[in-house]
Amino acid sequence: MLGLVLILLAAFSAATYGFARRRVVLAVEGGSSRPRSLPTYYGVQAVIWAAVPALLVVIGLSVAGPRLVTTLTWSELPDQAPVTEPFRSQFQLDAQAIATGGAPSAVIYSPPQRQALEVHAERIRTLTETLRLAGLALAFLVALIGGAYGWLRSRPDVRARNGVERWIAAVLFGCSALAVLTTVGIVLSLVWESVRFFQTISPWEFLTGTHWSPQIAIRADQIGSSGGFGAVPLFVGTFLIMAVAMLTAAPIGLMAAIYLAEYASKFQRAWIKPVLEVLAGIPTVVYGFFAALTVGPAFRSSFNALGAMLVDGPFHGLGLYLMGVQNQMALVAGFVMGIMLIPFVSSLSDDIINAVPQSLRDGSYAMGATQSETIRKVVLPAALPGVAGAMLLAVSRAVGETMIVTMAAGLQARITANPLDSVTTVTVQIVTLLTGDQEFDSPKTLSAFGLGLTLFVVTLILNVVALKIVQHYREQYD
Repeated sequence: MLGLVLILLAAFSAATYGFARRRVVLAVEGGSSRPRSLPTYYGVQAVIWAAVPALLVVIGLSVAGPRLVTTLTWSELPDQAPVTEPFRSQFQLDAQAIATGGAPSAVIYSPPQRQALEVHAERIRTLTETLRLAGLALAFLVALIGGAYGWLRSRPDVRARNGVERWIAAVLFGCSALAVLTTVGIVLSLVWESVRFFQTISPWEFLTGTHWSPQIAIRADQIGSSGGFGAVPLFVGTFLIMAVAMLTAAPIGLMAAIYLAEYASKFQRAWIKPVLEVLAGIPTVVYGFFAALTVGPAFRSSFNALGAMLVDGPFHGLGLYLMGVQNQMALVAGFVMGIMLIPFVSSLSDDIINAVPQSLRDGSYAMGATQSETIRKVVLPAALPGVAGAMLLAVSRAVGETMIVTMAAGLQARITANPLDSVTTVTVQIVTLLTGDQEFDSPKTLSAFGLGLTLFVVTLILNVVALKIVQHYREQYD
């Protein structure tokens, strides 16, 4: 039904556009004064007045219609309906499912209740159809009135372009406001729940504590009933994996960018860069599969083999440790994450290197420098602020990664600088804490919002610093 309404509304809008535009053209041909706008603007103006109010009616009814039907029918439940909760609510849900052509739940009703359920479903179906037809009639009435108003305003003395541009400005402002309000809503939700968490757990304990075990007690005498909410192990794990990722992505991505910008021919650049950027389109869960099924076993086999070689020599302890290395480790997650970040770093660095003025290169060549000397002593220093900004943006991307760490690094919260250990990160713990049915009244669940707020602040700081560096770069070399 909604698709049919939109098709009819589009056809009506197209007809309104043609009539409005034709009216202005005929008025000009009849000897009237020259129109203040092009005929197309008069047609677009009429379409706006015909389509926008009608679309608002359709959207409003689509959103509020089901709730209105539920409110009206909930107050008219039959006498045979269950009288206790949750069976009474389930009766309403089953009636709505039957009314929409779905299947009811597995709840067993008595014959009178079953008959009452069918009658109530028919009532919901009738009310839904009535509301739908009324909304359809209202939408086309509004479209007809708006189209007539737009047609009447299709006169040569009307500045149609100004009106259309005001509508466009309003739409653009609405999109901008929606983005801003969404960001504000996310921040406020994080802050609100984080305040509730920090009312129970001290912020100092959260930011400086070294024990992370967000458990809650089921009984007062339960062993381990006091949880630990020190997030330092999570911060250490996040930093360790991020460091491994950047040690992988930064040199490879930067060298690839230098080759593409300075050494590659047009033909080589035309096929190397798209192939390299294919990595950016691979879902992170696929990288997680690759890390868990390929990279992890390969690294474990290599370290186990190295440990077997060292166990009989003076490095006996190191050999035993390497022989016990498992698939899940910070090195695996960081390495695969670095592969994921290579196109991010190389693409940004390539654009920044290409933005360095050619006059700097020509001046270096004129002084007798070679191409490698020019790149090392002129191009890279000139592009360094922009490259640094790209690296910081890559760091913020690495800090927020979840799937690769979940599948390749494990879930052990520990303070370690050893990349061969299993660690966890802030994002992984957020996912773990909010997985499944949770109550948002316990410190265990609310700690996810404290972690989210901390991660948001850190990422925001990194992005602001990166943007400041890039802006400084643009001021120098644009």
